[in-house]
Formats: sequence, structure tokens, C-alpha cells
Amino acid sequence: MQTDVLIVGAGPAGIFTALEMLRRGSKKKIMIIEKGKAIENRRCPKQEAKRCMSCKPNCHITTGFSGAGAFSDGKLSLSSEVGGDLPDLIGASLAQETINYTDGIYLEFGADTHVEGIDNSEEVKQIRKRAIQAGLKLVDCPIRHLGTEKAQALYYAIEQHLLANGVEILFGCECETLLLDNAQGRCLGVAAVQNGRPLELRAEHTIIATGRRGADWLEKLCAEYHIAHQPGTVDIGVRVEVRNEIMEKVNKALYESKLIGYPKPFKNKVRTFCQNPGGFVSQENYDNDLAVVNGHSYKELKSDNTNLAILCSHNFSTPFNQPIEYAQKVGELTNMLANGHILVQRFGDILDGKRTWPKELSQSNLKPTLPDAVAGDITAAMPYRAMINIINFIQAMDQVVPGFASYETLLYSPELKFYSNRIKMDERFNTSVHGLHCLGDSSGWTRGLMMASVMGVLMGRIIAEEG
Repeated sequence: MQTDVLIVGAGPAGIFTALEMLRRGSKKKIMIIEKGKAIENRRCPKQEAKRCMSCKPNCHITTGFSGAGAFSDGKLSLSSEVGGDLPDLIGASLAQETINYTDGIYLEFGADTHVEGIDNSEEVKQIRKRAIQAGLKLVDCPIRHLGTEKAQALYYAIEQHLLANGVEILFGCECETLLLDNAQGRCLGVAAVQNGRPLELRAEHTIIATGRRGADWLEKLCAEYHIAHQPGTVDIGVRVEVRNEIMEKVNKALYESKLIGYPKPFKNKVRTFCQNPGGFVSQENYDNDLAVVNGHSYKELKSDNTNLAILCSHNFSTPFNQPIEYAQKVGELTNMLANGHILVQRFGDILDGKRTWPKELSQSNLKPTLPDAVAGDITAAMPYRAMINIINFIQAMDQVVPGFASYETLLYSPELKFYSNRIKMDERFNTSVHGLHCLGDSSGWTRGLMMASVMGVLMGRIIAEEG
């Protein structure tokens, strides 16, 4: 099968590449292959079953049209300071300009016009003051909140728009490897499988946009085909859950408080991520049966709790340079302790050096929003360095948000963010292999919906310029 542009992965980066090509009037034939399902066919059975069913062959939450974005809390960060290192590659001004443009596209497809976190009120100033006193940095970032259910409707509208305008999308089609002309150092396309049928898909431009879910797979391709790359960052941490009353002022003033710190003694970067007021803690499953924790929030359905991630950044170079494998081992050990589920522990029990028992959870003011999380001991699996960073960061957070480090504050593990080893590319997203481009979180350059979408928009413009 021959096409002009072949996109592997129907996440935000791949979607917005195709979308921008259409908006620019490109006549090139576009094909997207996605191993998951169309968005209207994605169904997570956990809401009815009340437990993760370990769906095969793919987790519906992380795989399918729009990727993990469809079942995330659907937050669009509108600042170039948030969302990865793409500004280092293309320049901060172009990144911010394209964020504004891409935000306009989201609005066209039904995004909420309200923007959170733009009120520079006295309350925000007090939060910033307390953060400075605690040794933390509060990052200003306007947020457009789609909401999990609204995000699905929005991406469905985009899916139908692409199909109506001639973009071919092959669902249930998994890319296995690249097709290369070694003599010319050129990518010719990919070898894939759809419903057990092998396919050779050839294209002038091959774009890998497989998201965090495909980070491990892309790392293996880089090693096999000598695609220039360097070890990236991996984030290891926990998802923290507290009562809404604790976060009330921050939620109202900022919606999402993005805080960064470098706690002693190790001074590694630690940050908050993906804050969900009135949200729910969730479980995601990866291809190797690794269960990781996440969180999301709806526009209408609300809980009594707020959850957010606290992540420690890890970089490895010599002699070990496999950060993804390292994080996977941490996750596997945690899953082992929880018998394949997510582990949850009270913060006070961690400080007291004891595990948490189910009866203790039932007696707390704070009720877990992940009902099948297993009470236990996170510290038996979390590396010492990461655990100390998390404890010290939570105690610093308590100075910003009094009560955050209370005894009954819940910590869920493992929260892991796999970013692909960073692919070496120029500002036009050309890799060391001619005709091959890598976008979004799988490229190692972005983190999150907006910046991945921005990368797709820029890729679409570059290809459309060719005619």
C-alpha cells in the first residue's frame, strides 16, 4: 500500500499533523495507522466492573484514536514553559505562537472557552509568596480544561472531520518495524499487522507519533536502525490525593498549581503534574501488564477529593543509559506488592515506618477514589532517593497548602511517565534517517496534549509547504 504521508499513532501529534495539512490545502494522501480502536468504540469496563479488567490486546484508556488524551482529564497548558523541551528545538516565540494557533483549533472543535489560572488575584500572590518561602517555584500557566467526557466528544469531532476529508485511518493496525533502504539511509515506510494480516505500507514521509505508550518500542527501533538519539528523562513518583477542603483556595485561584522544587539532600527536580480538582484516581495498563496510576477529572461528575502527581526526574548516562527500563522495574516491583494492582499508603504511615491497612483507610476522612487500590507499603518498592525527594517535597508543599502533609493524605504508586529517549532532529523534525520524523511524547521533546498537538501542527505545515 502506497501513500504520501504515513502517520504511526493517532494521538494528538499525529492527528494535528493531518489536520494542519488539510487546513493548508495539501493534496498529499494521508494515512494514519492506530493499533487501538476508533474513539467511539473505546470503552473502559472498569466503571461497571469496579476493577481493572486488563483488557486485551490493548488498554482502552491509553490506546485508540486521540491516545491517552481521550481518557485523561483533558487539560491544555497554554504556556510554552510547560509541556517539555520543544521550545529548545524550535524557539520559545514560535512555540508560544503555535500554542495560541492550536488552541484556536481546539476551540473550533468545541473546547470550553473558559481559561483557568489567569486571575492574578491577591490569593495567587499569597500562594506564590508561600511557595517562595518553601523553596518552591510556582509556574504561571493558563489552563483550558476540556474534561474527560468533553475531550472524547471533541476528539470524535476531529476524527470525523479527518475521515470526511479523505484521511485514511486503519484501526487495529499495529506497526511492527520500519522499512529502510540502508544504501540511501532512507525510510521507505513500515511493516504492520492488521487483524493478523501483514501489511507493507510505503510513504514519502513516515511519521512516528506513538506517545508515551510507544516509548519503549521506539527505543528499540532507535537501537536497531541506528537512529540518532540520546537517553532521555524518566519521571518516577506518586499520585497524591487529599480532600477538596485542603486544596480549596488553590483550586479556586489556579485550578492547577504547577510547582517545582529541588529538595535537599539530593536536589533533584521534583514537580507537581496533572492536578484534578474534584477528580478521580485511575489505573492504566501497558502492554507488558504494567499497571500505573493516573488521574482525571470530569466537567460534571465530581468527587470529594483532589489528586495530583508528584514526580521526580531521573537521568542516566554512564554506565547505565536505559531510563525506561529502570522505571519499569520500579513499577513491576510495586505491582508485585499490590498483586497486580495500584498500591496506596497514608503519608503518616510512611513517616511512622509502617504499612497501611485497609481498616485504617476505612476510618479516615479521606476515602480513596480508586476503589481497588491495595493498601500496603510503597517504601518497600520505591527507590530511596525518589522516596526522600517525595517526602521532602510534600512537606514543602504543606507550607504552601496547609494540611497537604496530613497523616491521612494518600499516596498511590507507581506514577511513571515514560518519555522516549530524545530523538536527535533539526527544527524541521528530520531525523538521521531520511524521510523519517518523530513527533509528540514518543520523540522525547514534548509532554502532554498541547505541546504534542503543536508539534503536529508544525509538521503539517512543513509537509504542506512541499505542495
